[in-house]
Amino acid sequence: MTKKFLTIICATSLLISGCGGEKISEPVEVSQQKVFAEITDDADRKIILQSKPARIVVTSASFLEPLNAVGGVIVGRPDSKNKMPDWAKNLPSVGAVYQIDMERLLSCAPDLVIVNKGMNEKLLPALEENKIPALVVELKTYDDVKRGLRNFAMISGDVAAGEKIIADMDAEIKAVVDKVPKKNLRVAILHSTAQGLSVQLDGSIAGSIAEMFGWENVASGMTPLEKNPDAAPYSMETLAEQNPEIIFVTSMGDLDEIKSNMTKAIESNAAWQAIGAIKNNRLYYLPQDLFLLSPGLRYPDAIKTMAELIYPEKF
Repeated sequence: MTKKFLTIICATSLLISGCGGEKISEPVEVSQQKVFAEITDDADRKIILQSKPARIVVTSASFLEPLNAVGGVIVGRPDSKNKMPDWAKNLPSVGAVYQIDMERLLSCAPDLVIVNKGMNEKLLPALEENKIPALVVELKTYDDVKRGLRNFAMISGDVAAGEKIIADMDAEIKAVVDKVPKKNLRVAILHSTAQGLSVQLDGSIAGSIAEMFGWENVASGMTPLEKNPDAAPYSMETLAEQNPEIIFVTSMGDLDEIKSNMTKAIESNAAWQAIGAIKNNRLYYLPQDLFLLSPGLRYPDAIKTMAELIYPEKF
């Protein structure tokens, strides 16, 4: 046997038992840990949960009812000036929505935190440091709510419950939309704050609902505000030029005060009087609990509320 041939035999043998005759251990199969759920959140992050979360903290009151409806176990929630479910009132508070107290959040010993997109992402580094999984969620448009419900149902392990709720909401919404005449209305959605007015774009709650009816939002396509992608700067000149047939108003303030301020603004500026919606007395105020905060499971109520304002005879 030539030296070259012996070298080849030895090299081949290394793959089997080692050139010196010592037996190499066979590779040990490592069993993968079973994954309970794998979810892509609204920040496009892939979240892997190894087990069912048993202690969930939410940073938005809008998450409470949808998560509870599919069996999620909530142990902490933020303060809210708006109506909160009775069962959630005695849950530990983790602070104001805009300023979550990390110390109070951690004292809840959560195994999952559901973070409000656009408001609480700053919590993510601290949660990661404490090895607490976090899911970023946005519940704004109806599509957002359906996606959120499906993710919440995956968290609770009751996917069927989520699909049942969605099917029921779809049916309620279809019944409302089918009652509304198929007419292209030109609508404007104004948002009133202490700082002044802005106009709501298609991505806002009211804008997305108007779109569901097939109405035209006159602000569609306008350049959004730097810190609010769902709103654009208000201009009386632009509004007069757009000449909407319907004007909706949303605000977080006191409704009587908002109406009073709007009436004064309209009476003091002749440009308002030329707008079709004002001439025909078609200015409507939308409730904040359905149109500024996510209506969540009450999306059918929000859609019906807007339809009833325009077509009360249909309802």
